Amino acid sequence: MQKRGWRVFAGVRRDEQMTDLHERGLEAVLLDVDDSASIHAAVETVLAATDGRLDALFNNAGFGQPGALEDVPRRALREQFETNVFGAMELTASALPAMRRHGHGRIVFNSSVLGFAALPYRGAYTASKFALEGMADTLRMELRGSGIRVSLIEPGPIRSRFRANALARYRQFIRPEESAHRDVYRAVEYRLAKDDEPEPGSFTLPPEAVLKRLVHALESRRPRPRYYVTGPTYLFGFLRRLLPTRAMDAVLLHATADERRLPKRRREPRT
Repeated sequence: MQKRGWRVFAGVRRDEQMTDLHERGLEAVLLDVDDSASIHAAVETVLAATDGRLDALFNNAGFGQPGALEDVPRRALREQFETNVFGAMELTASALPAMRRHGHGRIVFNSSVLGFAALPYRGAYTASKFALEGMADTLRMELRGSGIRVSLIEPGPIRSRFRANALARYRQFIRPEESAHRDVYRAVEYRLAKDDEPEPGSFTLPPEAVLKRLVHALESRRPRPRYYVTGPTYLFGFLRRLLPTRAMDAVLLHATADERRLPKRRREPRT
């Protein structure tokens, strides 16, 4: 976005991340969306550097808490919502007065295919994204006529550290040996422990696929309310409009069946 002429302030949580970005010629601001004081300080820092002008906000902070819903403790569920939902909304509310003063602005929420399609063992993350989409839809209507436009980007699998971060949360909060889902958890752990590099033929796309949608949401005269990214998002979006609930459940369960099974061990050739 900086190469396209935007002045970009990247939100980071640690000082060393700021140093890294500064060394690459980028601007950064300390921002922890789980902390109200950090949110308001970050917005004040940005507005002080831009003479009170803010044209766009991209809410991109988030993580996934794996586990069957019955195994996710209340603390983990709360932390999931603090980052993915409450932080995004508080940051947005803090940015809106500056946008209102200038009569225009763009707000983009990075959601997920799981913002409209539920998958097993991702319930906490799915619930947070459903909530985020409900708030974005409401905000879009409430801001009608203000010159401020709201969009959702709904990626599917994107190459990132999402799996590695999810595995850390899984190990912190889920006790598979005590769960009725312990057999499935072996496959869940295997999937999360795999490298984040996409396998040949997979639906996983690079981060640039999201960037294309962000550019349109920020620069188009008529930004869309929703942007799909990756094949699974388009497929599930189409099927959700076509199929009744039970049929959609069957499709989603079938689509994730391999994730709940450990791969067969390869037989070594005899010598």
